Amino acid sequence: MSDTPDLKTADLCDAHSGTPQFQVAEPGFLDYGGRLSFFGPISTVRAPEDNSLVRKALEEPGQGRVLVVDGGGSRRCALVGDVLAALGQKNGWAGVVVNGCIRDAEEVGRTDIGVKALGTHPLKSSKRNEGQRDVEVRFAGVTFVPGHHLYADADGIVTSQQALR
Repeated sequence: MSDTPDLKTADLCDAHSGTPQFQVAEPGFLDYGGRLSFFGPISTVRAPEDNSLVRKALEEPGQGRVLVVDGGGSRRCALVGDVLAALGQKNGWAGVVVNGCIRDAEEVGRTDIGVKALGTHPLKSSKRNEGQRDVEVRFAGVTFVPGHHLYADADGIVTSQQALR
């Protein structure tokens, strides 16, 4: 996380839209975490209804990063719940963006981590150790590149190749 916690996505769009490597995600993500505004360098997981690699990522020191989870937009199960949100908070992750569902929404809302997802689903995912880690993933009209920077708040999600001030 940067030392500038008051960056707003609307202001970032005003200042940077139209510049190369600045992207604005299509709307549709809902806020579930206790932190509504969050930002940091991107780390990714491609997780096809399997959150094994999501857990492994959140077990690592987050160092203020944002985990972007591409669950293919699936609404058939949840990829993040209260245990993983608490793990991410404990290990210093700034947030998690899930192209899919989460569960345990009330408990996730009590964690000091940003969590955005398409919705909720009570069914947990399978555990097959399938997926990919730190690869480019594309959804919501954005290509999420590991090492680029993500900024999220109540207005939406934007990304940039460079850290923005």
